[in-house]
Amino acid sequence: MTSSPAVVPDPTVEVDAVSKWFGPKVAVSDVTCSFGPGVTGLLGPNGAGKTTLLRMITGLLSASDGSIRVLGRDPRRHPAVYRDLALVPEEDAVYGFLSGREYVEYAARLSGAPVSRVDEALRTVDLVADAGRAVNGYSKGMRQRAKVAAALVTDARILVLDEPLNGTDPVQRARLIATFRGLASRGHTLVVSSHVLAEVERMADRVLAIVDGKLAAAGDVTAIRAAMSDIPYRVRIDTDLARQLAAALAGMEGVSGIEIGPASVVVETTDLPSLGTELPRVARRLDARITEFQPEDESLESVFRYLVRRR
Repeated sequence: MTSSPAVVPDPTVEVDAVSKWFGPKVAVSDVTCSFGPGVTGLLGPNGAGKTTLLRMITGLLSASDGSIRVLGRDPRRHPAVYRDLALVPEEDAVYGFLSGREYVEYAARLSGAPVSRVDEALRTVDLVADAGRAVNGYSKGMRQRAKVAAALVTDARILVLDEPLNGTDPVQRARLIATFRGLASRGHTLVVSSHVLAEVERMADRVLAIVDGKLAAAGDVTAIRAAMSDIPYRVRIDTDLARQLAAALAGMEGVSGIEIGPASVVVETTDLPSLGTELPRVARRLDARITEFQPEDESLESVFRYLVRRR
């Protein structure tokens, strides 16, 4: 693989020119990327190909073209890989007649992990009090946490998590995010697919965005936004002289649009450094008070919106 933001230097998972089609439908098209220790967020609109890619990484689907390696081996040909690989699927892939404890114990036995880890896994996801209840009586959020516990009990080096926060309340989401960050700090590889952008931003070290089955962007949020040089930055400037400041900034090179509010100006510019340099001079000349200078589009949500808009 050639050097790019989509690949990492010491990968545990390698995806090389992978495509997957179902009859005439192309779900994933020529995707090359890799994953290593830490948390990587996998983003994309519904139908973008995220779940298909995750299923290929875990060996549940074969690639139509290209290759996938997990710890240097093809997961479809080397079942031993599954001792180091755990999946939390988006769908409710649980045995509802089992209790929460039995379900996590079953996952431990399948992976060859010590059953002694079960209590710790249940505590981590706050299911100890409900561990004796049948899983089919759990709420959606509780079933999601049971699936996470079943993955954690294996102590796998690589965790593939497809919408792991679905149905969980804010307290449980914060707890799971802290758990995922803790695993990453200990050298585990986590690939997290999610549509909850603010939460991905809190837990992911890097982001891969997939749109229409193709890799649309890779890197951290700031780097992805900086690479989108054809899209102007949006900056909100809070000031007591909004109209006068807007008029003064309108003639600046790189400024392509201005919106005026009661006490603020939103500037669209292709040259953010120049705006930051020139603004204090303009403010002094106008005797305008600037109380905030805030880029509005360096969040994951705004970057994702830009990428989808280009479809």
